Amino acid sequence: MNSSSTTHAPPARQVQPGSGRFVLVILLLIGVLTGSALVSLTVGSRVNAVGEALHRIPGALEYLLDPTIAAGDVDELTVLIGTYRLPRTILAVLCGAALGAAGAIIQGHTRNPLADPGILGINAGAAAAVVTVIGGGVATSASGYVYPAMAGCAAVTILIFLLSSGGPAAANPVTVILAGVAVSALLMAYVHLMVLSSDMVLDQMRLWATGSLAGRRMDVVTATAPVIVVGLVLALTQAPGLNLIALGTTTAASLGLPVTRVRVLGLATVAMLGGAATAAAGPLSFVGLAAPHMMRTLAGPDYRRIIPGAAVAGAILTLWADMAGRVMARPDEMAMGIVLALVGVPVFILLVRRRTVVGL
Repeated sequence: MNSSSTTHAPPARQVQPGSGRFVLVILLLIGVLTGSALVSLTVGSRVNAVGEALHRIPGALEYLLDPTIAAGDVDELTVLIGTYRLPRTILAVLCGAALGAAGAIIQGHTRNPLADPGILGINAGAAAAVVTVIGGGVATSASGYVYPAMAGCAAVTILIFLLSSGGPAAANPVTVILAGVAVSALLMAYVHLMVLSSDMVLDQMRLWATGSLAGRRMDVVTATAPVIVVGLVLALTQAPGLNLIALGTTTAASLGLPVTRVRVLGLATVAMLGGAATAAAGPLSFVGLAAPHMMRTLAGPDYRRIIPGAAVAGAILTLWADMAGRVMARPDEMAMGIVLALVGVPVFILLVRRRTVVGL
């Protein structure tokens, strides 16, 4: 009797959907994100008080939305917030959320906790597409990079799964990583060739390739936000399928899951999220790796919790990296991608060297 009840008792650390612990974690992350976004509006070449920045947000929005208001009609801080800090903060949140959710989906489909869009070569696909349109004179600003980057991201994602498994229905985690490394190396060689062959391409790619939101304005937000929002909605719908895939593709198919259809939808979602985020901010490493790991540790293996949690955690990581870059080299700034690499490399090494990596 006692043995039977012990066998069927749920694990003590398991968190059920909607449980108090999971709700507390999400609310805490949202609170941290909100506070970080407010602080982001105060950080630049000079730091302003939070209250001072908040007081000017309505005026900054009015300045952005009303083309009849000239810069001379409002004070300098209002123009600064509306033109640079507010769009930059919004983009940091959007790009981080996109990369966090995309990383969770990639890890779910490959069943590999060390996978992320950058490691799988998806960022390289977006970079190759961007350098192509720059070299061809098709696009000259980040807002024009969005759709080419998405196309490049989608093409590379499909190619990697085809190379690693012969089709999208099943993918061995090891061969997926190897295919991603090979494709990434080839594409980055092409990117470097294009950059070195043209001073114009070098000038436009130099800042973008390091991963930075410097100089991004509201036109980039309007170009990327719809794509990322749709991608996040699609990501949330895939959680039940990823929970079944975690049991193995054969088991998932026997339970009635259309594995091929779920794979294709996952590829399209990662392409949307990774392509839009990379187009806006440049290649950013480790956000897609770290954010899902954080949520898997905090809330368990259920993708109904991992995907939304990874999106919020990714937004926090990206926003913190952007703010750190603004203050570390003042009055200049350090690119957000460099900050993420400085933090992400030791984190990645730690994850690899751990005896027990959190499973999927």
